[in-house]
Amino acid sequence: MNKTELLKEINQKPLPKHIAIILDGNGRWAKKRGLPRNLGHKAGAKNLFNIVKYAYEIGIKAVTVFAFSTENWNRPKEEIDYLMEEALKFKEEYRKKIGEYKFRVKIIGERSPLNEEILKLIDETNETTKDNDEFYFTICLNYGSKQEIINAVKKVVNDVKSGLIKEEDINDKMFENYLYTNELPPLDLLIRTSGEERISNFLLWQLAYAELYFTKTYWPDFSKVNLLEAIHHFQNRKRRFGGLDKE
Repeated sequence: MNKTELLKEINQKPLPKHIAIILDGNGRWAKKRGLPRNLGHKAGAKNLFNIVKYAYEIGIKAVTVFAFSTENWNRPKEEIDYLMEEALKFKEEYRKKIGEYKFRVKIIGERSPLNEEILKLIDETNETTKDNDEFYFTICLNYGSKQEIINAVKKVVNDVKSGLIKEEDINDKMFENYLYTNELPPLDLLIRTSGEERISNFLLWQLAYAELYFTKTYWPDFSKVNLLEAIHHFQNRKRRFGGLDKE
């Protein structure tokens, strides 16, 4: 189906409220074209806003993307430096557009060992868009889900010790308030590009009942049609949440 047909089709069923995307395949996209890996990251960054904006336009409420993991520090320094530069450029290039669309932009992850310029970017972004509530765009930068959960556990333990909460009151809903994603709706759909079929330490808690969609398309080539195909696939899944199909 083409874009028009897909859009008509998906509008007949409930849309996923929250989509997460693992932005994979930038380097391989560049290699396939005989280009430096950095140009793949540049192309991926350019595609990011186009896809996020389109998700907003068709009615998605939240998009969370995996931009840089805590394990990515193992990559060459030159590539890491370039990725951080792209993060700064992305904010400057799309600052006005983000404001126009009333996006709530939040950058989540571990602050150490990010440099002062990146930390300033994070704080400014989180602060200046905090009152926007039409659409939630979350960027996971220096993020690892295991560490997020460990940090949340430590906060729960501290609050129990301080008497702010009681141990017997701890449940999954309360615990979710201690995660980085506490303001977001439940995650419905995870998309991973490039053909890899792994979670890679991304949103492990949040993915408990999400649908998973893997595509061989490299992220820089991931189009609006690809997004609609993923949503269409999601809508044709049977989400039982541990129960049985209704008769």
